Amino acid sequence: MSHLNNCPKFGVHFIKNAHRLQTANVEVHPSALGTEPIQVVRYAKKLFQEGDPNKRVRARAFEKVFALFDRDDHKSYFDALKLAESLDGKLRNDAKQPVEFKAIASVPCFELWLLLHYEDIRHPLHRDEVLTRLKHHIPSYEKGAGGSFSTTMGNLDIASQRARKLAALSTAFDDTEPSTEIVELVALLIAFGN
Repeated sequence: MSHLNNCPKFGVHFIKNAHRLQTANVEVHPSALGTEPIQVVRYAKKLFQEGDPNKRVRARAFEKVFALFDRDDHKSYFDALKLAESLDGKLRNDAKQPVEFKAIASVPCFELWLLLHYEDIRHPLHRDEVLTRLKHHIPSYEKGAGGSFSTTMGNLDIASQRARKLAALSTAFDDTEPSTEIVELVALLIAFGN
């Protein structure tokens, strides 16, 4: 079972429906501690360790935990990456197995992933430019709104190729170079359905 933290805009619910993922396989929970990257990672850790009966989340019931966040101008970005990296394989689930704990970061922002469905990006862009260019392709796009996966899914293969090319050039630890690890998460979710 996997736990995704802070990604309501990502379209996980659409992927779950389109690929018939069982709710027992994937759960999505926005951070209750805030949207700063370090808060997202801390909440993912807390939710994994303590669970939440109000959300029907059992403590330590996951094999994988993913914390999604943007680079934007967040001061805690690098601390969040380091914390997630330090937790990977160190936490144990209820079956006493090591848990994959991964930050899924996008530089400069989540919308880069969506823009890659339409454009090949090779140079740093400010998040405002990413959003402006994305609105050229999806005029009705609003940050934080749902429906982005269903709108862009026809270009998923090309976006995945472009994101992997970026990954070969830079990582989430590169401060300004564009990158997004959303591609790996999308591939994992689709694999769950196959």
